[in-house]
Amino acid sequence: MDALNHIGGRDLADESGRWLESLDPATGKAIGRFAPGSSELAEAAAIAASKAFFGTEWAANPRLRESVLRGFADRMAQDSDQLTELLSLETGKLRHEAAAEIAAAISEARFYAGLARLPQGRSAEIVPGTLSILSREAAGVVAVIVPWNSPVTLLVRSLAPALAAGCTVVVKPASQTAVINRRVLDLLLEESLLPAGVVNIVNELGSVVGQTLVASRNVHAISFTGSTRTGAAIMAAAAPTMKRLSLELGGKSPAIVFPDVNLEKAAEELTFGALAAAGQFCMAASRFLIHEQVACEMQSLLSQRFRSLRVGPASSADSQMGPVIDADNHRRLLGLMAAAPEQGEVLVAGTTKGGGGHFLTPTLVKIDDTRSSLVQNEIFGPIITFETFSDESQALAKAHATDFGLAASVHTLAIDRAHRVARKLRAGTVWINCHRRQFAEAEVGGFGQSGLGRLHGAEALADFMETKHIHLQHSN
Repeated sequence: MDALNHIGGRDLADESGRWLESLDPATGKAIGRFAPGSSELAEAAAIAASKAFFGTEWAANPRLRESVLRGFADRMAQDSDQLTELLSLETGKLRHEAAAEIAAAISEARFYAGLARLPQGRSAEIVPGTLSILSREAAGVVAVIVPWNSPVTLLVRSLAPALAAGCTVVVKPASQTAVINRRVLDLLLEESLLPAGVVNIVNELGSVVGQTLVASRNVHAISFTGSTRTGAAIMAAAAPTMKRLSLELGGKSPAIVFPDVNLEKAAEELTFGALAAAGQFCMAASRFLIHEQVACEMQSLLSQRFRSLRVGPASSADSQMGPVIDADNHRRLLGLMAAAPEQGEVLVAGTTKGGGGHFLTPTLVKIDDTRSSLVQNEIFGPIITFETFSDESQALAKAHATDFGLAASVHTLAIDRAHRVARKLRAGTVWINCHRRQFAEAEVGGFGQSGLGRLHGAEALADFMETKHIHLQHSN
């Protein structure tokens, strides 16, 4: 499949005729190709989106927006098997992981199709003889910068609320997953009711497209999912034009295990929370915080699960974890694995898996010092820390030892403790007795270095809307 740029209703190749291949991380074989964008194409896309915002009925017609989003969801559902296969090929995700992602994206589109028709704003007679109207209006043109790790869900969870709010968009896919993003967006672009220019696509190679969109005066808001470092750079670059920002950034999510739980079930849940999608998930359970009373038993259970995990391609029904996304990340993670003995006691030593592809077996490292780089830095891969605590206050202190606050989980059968710890945790999402559950209806976002704004849920619309006060003084 070819993934072209799409601007103002037209597909556009690279001006030089260049094509780049998208590779299956399990085999290294090409599964499609994409035409890279440029600064000029990015600005042209922003202008096209601006013309559509100000020159069509899109922003003013919520029933049109509902119809388009509902049709988009229906077409994704009809093509779900093909989308699942392509997503699995381009990301290396196991088939059940890819299928769950497609299902989540469909749910997102359906949820925001309904919200598109929800009347926004309010009115009040604040002073007798007057009327104040508080109107909620679309922010304008939104640049949606999509990551590679969950490229369908993380595309739709920004795209759908932006469109539901009445915005027009420029989508910048990640270079690793441009093909699946284009296939999904084709299902939206097929909608005959969608005005040209409402949805535009500019592929990326490097960072020039993203930099252009962030700086453009024709872009009014940015929705970015990715690293804290890049998010901070976007904030700085967007400051001169005072753009609205929706940023879901890095995480270092602790899974806190108290001694009253079923340890077998907790070990199963922590392994899933940590190693699904090879740990390439911003909310992954990347830190295990285990009460010292059950530390030895949990260490044994988790080590056994990590060692026995079957790593392989999605094409094998026996595979329990797929590859990491590309050669650069494979090399980076191998380097961290090699240096792990300098950070703590290596309980399970991960390594590369022969036979081609970017496969790694998982690593589990026992850490005593929260200043360790394995604790402080987002790893984004199958390298997990094992830490212990003596009481609730120490568990919270260790959980808060990083600057991140994206997610956490609490594992205990004491419901009062579960709620007490959940309330005290500085994290945008807290799971109790599970990890890694998300829903279109429930907002997600971060505290601290984990970002700004909220996606999912009704609150996501606020990231893409402005509030206007219209005051009417009645004539005498």
